[in-house]
Amino acid sequence: MLSKISESLTSLSGAERKVAECALAEPKWFVHAAVAEIAEKAAVSQPTVIRFCRSLGYKGLPEFKLALSANIGQEGMPFVHEELNSDDDMGDVTEKVLGNTAAAILGARRFLNQTDFENAIAMLAHARRIEFYGVGNSGIVAQDAQHKFFRFGISTVAYADPHIQLMAASVLTEQDVLVVVSNSGSSIEVLDAVSIAKENGAAIIAVTRADSALAHLADCVLNVASQENSERYSPMVSRLLQLVVIDILAIGLALRLGETASLNLQKGKRSIYGKRIEHDDEFPGN
Repeated sequence: MLSKISESLTSLSGAERKVAECALAEPKWFVHAAVAEIAEKAAVSQPTVIRFCRSLGYKGLPEFKLALSANIGQEGMPFVHEELNSDDDMGDVTEKVLGNTAAAILGARRFLNQTDFENAIAMLAHARRIEFYGVGNSGIVAQDAQHKFFRFGISTVAYADPHIQLMAASVLTEQDVLVVVSNSGSSIEVLDAVSIAKENGAAIIAVTRADSALAHLADCVLNVASQENSERYSPMVSRLLQLVVIDILAIGLALRLGETASLNLQKGKRSIYGKRIEHDDEFPGN
């Protein structure tokens, strides 16, 4: 069902697409919401909600809700679509995982706010040093972020060990920015490190759920919410959403830095490809 909605996005009108994204982002809420609530949340008229349902081949909102409800498990969606079962072959698994991932990324547009990104990039552009913290899967995302940002000529580091995070946070200053990546936003160790960094005056950017404890500590929150059941499965879709947010930040910062970022990126490429060319000159047979 979510795959069907996702695939229909390109054929929908702009207003109907907002309703589709609302259904993709919060399907369980959508099933129980009144038409007026859906219209308000999607910032469209009530007739638009009905037109959206009819565009997907349903007579109206009640029939659409029944179809959507049939595809949502009692415990919410795990990291893949609820339709997955033990009888699926790899073709089914591939199609459903891709569909659920696409739906989550498209639905994220409703949660990610342009102003929040602009504020985050302004903080990063003026930072003396940027540190990235994350634990587990989020630690991998933090390392990916450091790999992207250091090439702009900015002092960066990524820490995935909670003990090192605590020690590193203790020496941050008001000139530094701490970017914290967390799916739950409730890890005690991460929260302790953020509290220490905040006491030292460092700016905090959180890539997490807007209603989490981490979000309440942060100066800027980039809301990443998915329908995964992380108690049963290792988060997958949320990790991809985190990576997308990091990519947006990296590109936004590069544009903000302009020529400075371009020159540093060129230096990095020359350091690799320049040596390769010299090596080939020495051994022309290669």
